[in-house]
Amino acid sequence: MFDVKNLQVAYGQSVVIPDLTFNAAESEIVGIVGRNGMGKTTLFRSLIGMIPTVSGKVTVGTSEITHKPSYKRVAEGVAFVPQGRMIFPYLTVYENLISGVKGRVNEEDVNEIYALFPVLRDMKGRKGGNLSGGQQQQLAIGRALMTKPRVLLLDEPTEGIQPSIIKDISRSLKEIRDLKKLTIIVSEQVLSFVLDTCDRIAVIDKGKLIREDKRESVDASKIKAMLSV
Repeated sequence: MFDVKNLQVAYGQSVVIPDLTFNAAESEIVGIVGRNGMGKTTLFRSLIGMIPTVSGKVTVGTSEITHKPSYKRVAEGVAFVPQGRMIFPYLTVYENLISGVKGRVNEEDVNEIYALFPVLRDMKGRKGGNLSGGQQQQLAIGRALMTKPRVLLLDEPTEGIQPSIIKDISRSLKEIRDLKKLTIIVSEQVLSFVLDTCDRIAVIDKGKLIREDKRESVDASKIKAMLSV
């Protein structure tokens, strides 16, 4: 469903992602873990088109999106939940949810998001900036799902969120994957969240994937050591 080959990304002359290759199947949740500054956010911003690709190839299904602008990547079925959530603080929960919808809003789609995240229904008239960090993260995921993606990219979804809500988000992502056969790719530093959520885990270091394991084969102690160096 999502295929990245020999991706290189740079800021001017500074190469952050020198040569990165990975893929994710339909209905698979892939976790990319790494320390701060190892290229996770740069990778995700490049995959959604916020940063131009120097070389390589990015494909969704049979469609190549390598050099397409962000809005065309969304049209091809890629949705992005950025680090820090980036919801609109002065819009209501409902207004945030429909902010990325093209054309007429289907209220059944909105109700589907409320079913996944009941707290959003309870707070649909509240301003986004008045929600807790965990509620804002659920809102950001719901907003992304309103575009009906085939691939969902989440950058550091547990940042600034209390442990009990992290477990709820993990549960919701697995439910979304099962209901919609969605491909989900997550970047994270919290290894416990990745182990609870993901089917496959890859470690990124200086813009390269240096280790990749299926969840059942993961040596958590080794990966933890890599993240703490």
